[in-house]
Amino acid sequence: MIKVENLKKNYGAFSLECSLEVQPGMITGLIGPNGVGKSTTFKSILGLISIDGGSIQVFGKDIKELTTTDKQKIGAALSESGFSGYLTVKGIVSILENMYEKFEKEKFIELCEHFGLPFDKKIKDFSTGMKAKLKVLVAISHNAELLILDEPTAGLDIGVREELLDILRAYMEQDEKRAILISSHISSDLEGLCDDIYMIHEGKIVLHEETDVLLSEYAVLKVDEKQFETMDKQYILRKKKESFGYSCLTNQRQYYQENYPKIVVEKGTIDDLILMMIRGK
Repeated sequence: MIKVENLKKNYGAFSLECSLEVQPGMITGLIGPNGVGKSTTFKSILGLISIDGGSIQVFGKDIKELTTTDKQKIGAALSESGFSGYLTVKGIVSILENMYEKFEKEKFIELCEHFGLPFDKKIKDFSTGMKAKLKVLVAISHNAELLILDEPTAGLDIGVREELLDILRAYMEQDEKRAILISSHISSDLEGLCDDIYMIHEGKIVLHEETDVLLSEYAVLKVDEKQFETMDKQYILRKKKESFGYSCLTNQRQYYQENYPKIVVEKGTIDDLILMMIRGK
């Protein structure tokens, strides 16, 4: 569905260089702190910015070769994009009707009503949460095969976030050929939604793993100095010096549980993973 190979984009001191793939039928997450290249990657895939090297394919075609019909198969919600603040939802309905052949007007209106979006209020007067909801509803409104969502749940309370995630799950269940590429700094959203996850840091992909593997096989080991010196370190991905000794990230939790029963083994979360991959060595 998406294939990015050696994508390069330079912004002064910042340099992005990454590769990733999104397979049909999969929800793929891109995680990492702010300013590490997530939004730049999304804009590059959508052809909104020029790139300095590498290649990007969507639907098996170079993005420069995508037709209008191809582009109608993509739904996007970017953190820095949106309609004019002087438009209303009623006005957006008219625009979408003209933009997309497969715009599902009745469903879109029904979802806007469900999420409490006023039809005659200007978007500039919407709350942050209302704007976020609108962007996601627009992205899924025209029967797209591919969704590209940059921080779609930012600014939403937990109840509304879960409702939107349920909509995305339902969207995937309707057609096994669909796919989603999504970024979020809310780890619980990705843990319960994504099939696989890429982690990006300082413009480079530092990890790619299936979500089930991350949650079942990764762990943080808490060891003192003596334990650290004597333990087998071949499965240690990152270590971080602590007051008690070391925190160590591993992708072989069971190995350390079975062979070092006295050390503390904490089941890893995506938050743990981010912190250890960034702060560890």
